[in-house]
Amino acid sequence: MTENLCVVFGDQLSQNITSLRNFRKKQDKILMMEVVNETTYVNHHKKKLVLIFSAMRHFSENLKKQGYSVIYSKINNSSNTFTEELIKQCKVTKPKKIIVTHPGEYRVLQEIKKWKKILKIPISVPDDDRFFCSIDEFEKWADSKKELKMEMFYQMMRKKHHVLIDENGKPKGGKWNYDVKNRKRLPKNHPKIPNILEHKPDKITNQVITDVKKKFSKHFGKLEPFWFATTHEDAVKSLNEFVKNRLETFGPYEDAMAQNEKFLYHSVLSMYLNIGLLEPKQVIDKVLQKKNISIESIEGFVRQILGWREYIRGIYWHTMPKYSETNYFNAKNNLPKFYWTGKTEMNCMKNCLNQTIDDAYAHHIQRLMITGNFSLIAGIEPKQVCEWYLSVYADAFEWVELPNTHGMTLYADGGILGTKPYAASGNYINKMSDYCKDCKYDVKKKEGDNACPFNYLYWNFFLTNEKKLEKNPRLWTVFSNIKKMSQERKKAIKNDSKKFLSQISN
Repeated sequence: MTENLCVVFGDQLSQNITSLRNFRKKQDKILMMEVVNETTYVNHHKKKLVLIFSAMRHFSENLKKQGYSVIYSKINNSSNTFTEELIKQCKVTKPKKIIVTHPGEYRVLQEIKKWKKILKIPISVPDDDRFFCSIDEFEKWADSKKELKMEMFYQMMRKKHHVLIDENGKPKGGKWNYDVKNRKRLPKNHPKIPNILEHKPDKITNQVITDVKKKFSKHFGKLEPFWFATTHEDAVKSLNEFVKNRLETFGPYEDAMAQNEKFLYHSVLSMYLNIGLLEPKQVIDKVLQKKNISIESIEGFVRQILGWREYIRGIYWHTMPKYSETNYFNAKNNLPKFYWTGKTEMNCMKNCLNQTIDDAYAHHIQRLMITGNFSLIAGIEPKQVCEWYLSVYADAFEWVELPNTHGMTLYADGGILGTKPYAASGNYINKMSDYCKDCKYDVKKKEGDNACPFNYLYWNFFLTNEKKLEKNPRLWTVFSNIKKMSQERKKAIKNDSKKFLSQISN
């Protein structure tokens, strides 16, 4: 008989996870499961499946080498759900208690809540303390605020964890936020950007690649070449490479985009953080150790993890399950097929989509201001957009994907997360990238068949949603321009938008 059966999910691949904190090797067992439902509830990118399964199998093998007793259920002989597999394994192991760290996703938590009744065994669900802010702590903070502003939360986290804080309790450098300095376009003749560290698949990963080829051939995205880290050791190498070669220039160019630069100066560490191969504190500590780096880059990166990532998780658990059902603009258009195929004549979209197909990755500005911006101003139904983001990116888990997409990108929550919709015309894209120079559409044209679709869709979005947005103080300039528009111009905008949207809906 087993004393404790400790369940470890595929996004909990850390030996510091609370479910393993008091593990006794002689009495306890670990259960890890590759189950069918987790691979098919959305059409996950093939590379994402390989990343998670390979990382799980490596983690399991590492635990076994250390003397842990691990039951590992592979996808080829596993059940459809966590619950079904757990029932099967409990019949064999007969545990007195099941321990599982609080899951990342609401739907998984609902499944766990049924286990006690089904199994008639005590279930312990300790907090996931890999995060800087617990769910309860965020709740207390949120309940005390009229508006849930990320900036205020971020400052609180900085102070509490003493990150970039001087001996007087003030922010290092004199400011909390250096965003204004981190909005540079990549200049012409910019020095070559260091390549990110790519990891060669080993025997375990190659077996997973074979499994995914066989079982998930119809899933989205290109499977090979596969280059992600699948062990803690390799993820640390990727972290070290980023800090050494790209951190210094991360800040100024974090909002830039370029045709032949998939990664620019971004860390490309989010997929490792989100499955447990790296931990947030570990990453921030490493970044803070780097000397002689501009405060703009250090603060800009810290903000992403200590601020935004923690805030997003807090919002998710604070608002679920109702959050996903909101649709502030009543957007009803279907997601165009080119989101799945990459076949579009809009060069910015084509670049970002093909990059996503190839690598299960796009950096945050590509997601927010290209694919996300288009889905916002084209009036695409939030659920379809969220499902796409959850499917195609290797770092996408609902807790991080849903608030980012539903709230930040689509403003479908009506302003819980953001203070305004992040809508932009072609001018922004042209300013921050080189996409427009090789595009069929003319970014300088506002109307007609050759005009950049982002231009008329942008204004159509605000015309359509004028009543809901005109009183937003951050959109004063937008609506003052609309007031100056002739009726002919408004009609042309609406006609161009209607024509284009009907073409892409086929």
